[in-house]
Amino acid sequence: MNHVVDSSAWLEFFAGGPNATHFREPLSQPERLIVPTITLYEVFKVVHRQRGEDAAIQAVALMRQGHEVPLDASLAIQAAQTSLELNLPMADSIILTTARIHQACLWTQDDDFKGLEGVQCFPRKD
Repeated sequence: MNHVVDSSAWLEFFAGGPNATHFREPLSQPERLIVPTITLYEVFKVVHRQRGEDAAIQAVALMRQGHEVPLDASLAIQAAQTSLELNLPMADSIILTTARIHQACLWTQDDDFKGLEGVQCFPRKD
């Protein structure tokens, strides 16, 4: 099965947070890893702000070992429909739609995805 790891899960993994171990399985299989480009944007931005540009470049380099999926017109329209149906924010709808198109399990700790089919959601631990 393919895997999509959302931005919150990538950030948890890079930070070595309490949920990081949950995301080792999908991240250890780059040949099955689907990477929506919106996650590259979100992770780069947060890591750059918190730890600097070099750390952000390293994080994105690791992410790019998977199969990158750019946002094109078809994906954008399908994601907008998903957003309307599920009342999801833009980035979340793009990530979920990408997972569905690629028949991938979505790995996350974002409560917006809780209870959705095809999603492995691990509640945040503070």
